[in-house]
Amino acid sequence: MDGNNTFDSDLIHAIFKHIWARRFRERERSDAIDATEAEIALGTTKKNRLASANANALKLSCELLKSFVSEAVQRAAIIAEAEGMDKIEATHLERILPQLLLDF
Repeated sequence: MDGNNTFDSDLIHAIFKHIWARRFRERERSDAIDATEAEIALGTTKKNRLASANANALKLSCELLKSFVSEAVQRAAIIAEAEGMDKIEATHLERILPQLLLDF
């Protein structure tokens, strides 16, 4: 994490690229519909284009991830404290996750 207490945008970009590449490969394997000859020759088909993200989108994604993780930790800490524990365990995160996902 940066000095300003957020996630590294290069790391988030690398994660996004990994997911996009995996989805691209899965789509290539599962697509039964072939593009027309002209589209293939031009390389303009949607499945041939790789996704990208601009700097502002990455910055916003980092902030959203920071908020999500911070909220998850806070909610899990409340559950752990209510149970008289000093540490957050996986079970605490499991208990708060459904509502957290609905809230985000």
